[in-house]
Amino acid sequence: MGAAGLIIAAPASGSGKTCLTLGLLRLFARRGVAVASAKVGPDYIDPAFHAAASGKPCLNLDPWAMRPATLAHAVAALSADASLIICEGVMGLFDGATARKGSTADVAAALGWPVILVVDVRAQAASAAAVVRGFASHRADVDVAGVIFNRAGSARHAAILSEACAEALPALPILGALPRLDGLGLPERHLGLVQAGEHPDLDAFLDRAADLIAEHLDTAALVALARPGPAAGAGLPPAAGGPIPVLGQKIAVAQDAAFAFAYPLTLQGWRAAGAEIALFSPLADEAPAADADAVYLPGGYPELHAGALAGNARFLQGLRAASARGACVFGECGGYMVLGEGLIDAGGCTHAMAGLLPLVTSFAERRLQLGYRHATLLAATRLGAAGTAFRGHEFHYATVCREGRGQALFACADAAGTPMGTVGRVNGSVAGSFIHLIDREA
Repeated sequence: MGAAGLIIAAPASGSGKTCLTLGLLRLFARRGVAVASAKVGPDYIDPAFHAAASGKPCLNLDPWAMRPATLAHAVAALSADASLIICEGVMGLFDGATARKGSTADVAAALGWPVILVVDVRAQAASAAAVVRGFASHRADVDVAGVIFNRAGSARHAAILSEACAEALPALPILGALPRLDGLGLPERHLGLVQAGEHPDLDAFLDRAADLIAEHLDTAALVALARPGPAAGAGLPPAAGGPIPVLGQKIAVAQDAAFAFAYPLTLQGWRAAGAEIALFSPLADEAPAADADAVYLPGGYPELHAGALAGNARFLQGLRAASARGACVFGECGGYMVLGEGLIDAGGCTHAMAGLLPLVTSFAERRLQLGYRHATLLAATRLGAAGTAFRGHEFHYATVCREGRGQALFACADAAGTPMGTVGRVNGSVAGSFIHLIDREA
């Protein structure tokens, strides 16, 4: 049987899910609880904060993009060294890729984990009880097992909330009310929160959040609500290689502030299939390992470091050398941009990149691209034969301002299946696109 789990969810984004989750993770880690964490959806940034709070990698649980076996495999991986899993939801509890698919509620239903509903009560009192009752009764297969009021204005405000909720739902545990506090938040940039490694005083923030929760919430009652998910060991066997096919026997993976968006479950799957992962830092002008038969450039923020990357000759020459020897070189989103001929930053300055794919990308011409994607290979690569299908996510502001002729990588459709044309490029053993791949299609 897997570790006991619970889900921190809310009626809407901005309700305080992330700060609450981080505080719980830090508090339980300080108490010596073997706690692990998960994040619903495709986000990279929240999981990095989770890892800082708990000391363990956070795994994504994505009910739209992942096969049921992959979800079960992720939970089994989390359960391997944890007795408690805290999963942070995404957006509102019932919000997903479509009206009927991909929500936090779908994860709760699939795994049998109870939901702790976090309600922002800044501008309401007894009316919050109606919100809680509506969410608790909306889906019979989702158990809203407890409620936390966030940003209560006073002890009297919290008492009114508790009284109204107890009258509307007598059996629903009220786990506490957190007060309004200035400064207990996380800084943001164009793709969401600033990365965990860039937070000016992350440990102090996490400890403050943990102290606040210890003072105002009944954490013993919260833990008692957690329930086990799927049996440990369920899902994908190691030989299947995890969600994404193994790119090589030795895979050089870029990892630093410019290339931070790699899914831990993907890397774990490659390792489980026998691949060696060799990390390197492009920002430190490190080249990928000379004996690597694959190079993976994940997404991140290369646009913030374009000048430095353009000047890092060992890194760029290492990519070119890998391509010349026939190694697989695969880039996603920011990694795809770096494989191109040039990157134009927000100020309009063009920086020369690796020149392995015929494209120039620009942040001076910003346009948001956001959403889930079906992606079907149009040519054989290390990812699979032509026709191999994946699910993934796209989130960027960059545009392709110049693109040469060549083989497209994927035929693309949105979450509803509406065709979006072709995306990405293939040039010999080099390939990439703006899509972050999450799992293979069922």
